[in-house]
Parts: sequence; C-alpha cells; structure tokens
Amino acid sequence: MLARWFLGRRRAALIGLAALAGAIAGVYVSIAVFSKKGPSIAAECAATPAIAARVGALAKGEVAAFRTASEPELLTDVAFRDPSGAETSLAAFAGRTILVNLWATWCVPCRTEMPALDNLEAELGGEAFEVLAINIDLGDPERARAFLAEIGVRELDFYSDPTSQVFSTLKKRGLAFGLPVTLLLDGKGCRIGSVEGPAAWDSDDAKALIGAALVPPI
Repeated sequence: MLARWFLGRRRAALIGLAALAGAIAGVYVSIAVFSKKGPSIAAECAATPAIAARVGALAKGEVAAFRTASEPELLTDVAFRDPSGAETSLAAFAGRTILVNLWATWCVPCRTEMPALDNLEAELGGEAFEVLAINIDLGDPERARAFLAEIGVRELDFYSDPTSQVFSTLKKRGLAFGLPVTLLLDGKGCRIGSVEGPAAWDSDDAKALIGAALVPPI
C-alpha cells in the first residue's frame, strides 16, 4: 500500500516537471518568435507612426473614414498578379507610397469610385506614388478589363487576383471585411491606414491626405 502511494506521488511529480518544462519551452519559443518578428517589423516600420500622425490629421471631409494603423504592420508579402499576369507582391513597390484598392465588377460602390482612383493616379501618380487597384473577380479577368475600358479608365495599370486570395489574406489580418477596401502603405510596405467602403479619391481632401503621406510631404 505504501509502495503504491510512493509510486503515485512519483508519477505526479514527473508529470508536474514535464508540464513545467513544457511551459518554460513555450516561453522561450514565444520570446524567440517575438525577437525574430516583432522587433524586425518595428524596425522596418519605424518611420510609419510619424507619417500616420501627419496623415491622420487630414482624415476629414471626403476621406473622414480614413483610419490610421494603431501598430506596426508590414504587408510586403501580400501577393497578386501584375499587368502581364505574372505573380508579384507588395514587396515589388518598395520605395513608393501606394494606395492599394481591392475591387470587383459586381461591387457597385467599387465601380462608382474607379474613375476617382484613375483621376488620382493621373494627378499624383509617378515615381513617388501609385494607385494600385487590384481586381478580385473570380476566373477570367477580361470582364474587368473590359469594364475599365468601357468607363474610360486610362491611368491605372491592371492588377488582379482571380483566386481572390488577396482579399482572404487581408481579411484574416482584420483589414478587409467587404468591398471596396483601400489601404495606404509607405515606401517600406507598412500600413499607414485604411478605408472600408468607397471614397472620393480625386477630391481635394484625398489629395491633401495622400500628399501628407509622401516623403517629403507635398
């Protein structure tokens, strides 16, 4: 009876030690992951909070729905297709401030704001800034191309994701819940802020907001 009691206590002690070892290992793993990713993102996005503060002060009028990012967020891994149909990602736009807009032909507000995005690109687009409109119609992208030609969009390059994976990626990160969704990123690929829903992107309010995001501001 006594031997059985000692065996039970020993087994309980071993289980306790195993659990403690697992917990300690978990803490070390967590620290390792944080040290590998957290500070790296913070370093990459070190300049973003100052830009966001500058931009956030101009989130009014036609772009009052713009919300600045609350913490460093790097989006360079978000993938889609370039105008030739080749795979690319937001990392390809390093050094340039970009306004990323997800849209689809079946989304009425998206269709309405496309001319405004085209006008914004015509006025501010260049080496420092680009409007990156990504179509997420499933399947053949030719329908979307035809729509843009029909409404007279000329300045926007055609980016697409016929699998809609780009929307799913942003949704998982809490950055997309419906269409359209528009994100403003700095030259490092860090999110300055975003808008859920349509906006008058060719308005004076929008151009002032975009201008504040550029380095140096305009």
